[in-house]
Amino acid sequence: MDDTTLETDPALRGRVLTSIGTLLPRVLKKELAEVPENACLFDDLGLTSAGTLELILELEEALDIQVDVEQIGEDDLRSVASLADFVAGHTIAED
Repeated sequence: MDDTTLETDPALRGRVLTSIGTLLPRVLKKELAEVPENACLFDDLGLTSAGTLELILELEEALDIQVDVEQIGEDDLRSVASLADFVAGHTIAED
């Protein structure tokens, strides 16, 4: 299945965005004034690959979801918005 066929739940995406804004300062261990959707996770915010994994784990816990990280690619980690799109489009239904 390619990424264009995945449905992104707009309500979930909004919750993911809000949670990223809440969780990023904790993961980065620094205060952030505001986290714009177009902020680059690595260049603008200083996130590391280990921090990215921590952020996704925190998102899963905060939103009570599971994310299929097997599918994640470099483009999905470019910005806050692309990460939110990825998370909202790659949740795994729990039985």
